[in-house]
Amino acid sequence: MTKIMLVDDDRTTTSLLRTLLELDGYDVVVVSRGVDVLPTLDRTNPDLLLMDYHLADAHGVDILREMRAGDKWQLLPVIMVSGMNMEDEAMSAGANAFLIKPFEPAELPILFTRFIV
Repeated sequence: MTKIMLVDDDRTTTSLLRTLLELDGYDVVVVSRGVDVLPTLDRTNPDLLLMDYHLADAHGVDILREMRAGDKWQLLPVIMVSGMNMEDEAMSAGANAFLIKPFEPAELPILFTRFIV
């Protein structure tokens, strides 16, 4: 089963996305704080990371830069999302794709197939 790590501090968003992705057959791990992202990556080893740009305790791009600076998570597909157009910054930090909120949740499985074998 493909494992998706969902990083967002909005409980409504994570609850909805988790339910929809699980219905599509994905194993979903939810993280709500930036400080927990790297330890959870190490513990769960997801196939793809879907991460919000703005978290209460961190910026997703800072976490992404830290991930890409090391060897372990350089190749993990990361889709960054935000309510503002931060695509240039997200892509230059190492994101594989960018989505502007609100987006159609039905888009996700189609987008995932571009990155998950």
